[in-house]
Amino acid sequence: MRFDITRWSRCTALVASLFWIGGCSFAPSYVQPAQPVPATYQGFTQEQGGSIARIGWHEFFQDPELRSLIETALHNNRDLRVATARIAEARASWRVEGASLYPQLNAVGSGTRGKSVISLPQLGTQNYDIKQVTGQLSASWEIDFWGKLRNLRAAAQNRYLATEEGRRAVATDLVAQVANGYLLEREYEEREALAIKTIATREESLRIMRRRYEVGSGAKLDMSQAQMLLAQAQTVLHQLKQDRGVNRNALALLVGNQVEIAPGRPGLAGAEPGVVLPVGLTSDLLVNRPDIVAAEYQLREANANIGAARAAFFPNVSLTGSFGTGNSSLDGLFQPGSRIWAFNPTISVPLFNAGRLAAERDVAKARQVGAVANYEKTVQGAFRDVSDALIRRQELSAQIATTQIMLDALRERARLAQLRYDNGRSTYLEILDAQRDLFETEQGLVQLRRAHLASGVALYAALGGGFVGAGDSVAPNTASQPSAPATPHQTGAE
Repeated sequence: MRFDITRWSRCTALVASLFWIGGCSFAPSYVQPAQPVPATYQGFTQEQGGSIARIGWHEFFQDPELRSLIETALHNNRDLRVATARIAEARASWRVEGASLYPQLNAVGSGTRGKSVISLPQLGTQNYDIKQVTGQLSASWEIDFWGKLRNLRAAAQNRYLATEEGRRAVATDLVAQVANGYLLEREYEEREALAIKTIATREESLRIMRRRYEVGSGAKLDMSQAQMLLAQAQTVLHQLKQDRGVNRNALALLVGNQVEIAPGRPGLAGAEPGVVLPVGLTSDLLVNRPDIVAAEYQLREANANIGAARAAFFPNVSLTGSFGTGNSSLDGLFQPGSRIWAFNPTISVPLFNAGRLAAERDVAKARQVGAVANYEKTVQGAFRDVSDALIRRQELSAQIATTQIMLDALRERARLAQLRYDNGRSTYLEILDAQRDLFETEQGLVQLRRAHLASGVALYAALGGGFVGAGDSVAPNTASQPSAPATPHQTGAE
């Protein structure tokens, strides 16, 4: 047999071209959008050491009781369980799309029994019994010449990774909500203690005023004003108890269990976190904020969908075949001469579809434009969250300092007003005003301290919240956690 080098070269070139075509993809190359925010947070010094988003929540929050609440919430919160279920759904969808790249093999068994009637000239009507039993293996494979299936798989992969980041965002928000609820509990406890102490003092003042009135050395107006001061403090105490109960219910919903917080905690004045709060550069948000990372995965998904929509314009090649045996009876199914086989390669070329394919491509392009805008908006929103938290934290520190000065002055004013009244140099109205202002300022200072602590929590959450990767365990009781995916800067659409 003579070896035809020309025919061999042509076959080799054909095979090579098929492999090259099989690696094609019409998805646009991914280019990360420009960061639509300044490089630094204006007016704030960038501390060394990166961002606090790299600090785990168990290190950021120093209070053991708060840590316990957060741990319980990460185990029991139903919103987090819903987010985890969505991850499992997205991961299964990714596997579904990936399976389309491989040949499908099926075992098929069938049986047919019937009667056929044939009428022929001069022979009359003939009846024929039909019996057929077959057993075969069938295989089908759509060859992904143009990258449609691979782009659909890449879109599903990025959708799964975005869902994983969505769970991280839910966990970050959950930690922040639990921390804020706990801080509110501490605030209400401290304000209630102040109110109870004030009520005790004013009850004693009322007793003295009533006694003076009864013996004729005091005015009824002074007794009425003392009653008003007492009622004011009692009203505030009832409102605090109501708000504290509502906050306990909100915490129970977040944690997933009834909340028991030990009373007698120290005041908020010494409850600042024991770690520094560096914010880093705005570029750190791109890898730390889960909503930004998710938006970038969604943008990659949109790019892959464009590639799939473009590939739909090109011919679709599929191979279908079967091999097995057939006979008129089951016991003869594997007898010699019973083999059957079929091979059916098909190619379909879209000729006319009333513009459906073009419309699907335009839909994919429009969604990609929307994904870019959504990514940029998410980055801008994250920048605003951090900037707002920084401003609040800075201004609240100043308010606490000035309020403390005011509180010291009001205490002195109340002392002097009491002395003036005792010496007959003023009316009880002066004491009334001084005591009322003092009580409101004491309550306000506790609120400011809680707000300052909450601004630290808000800053921590705005920078990423301590879950530095989508593979972090944010729900430790989950039966099966997906493997940790790469960030969008490491994984691209195929």
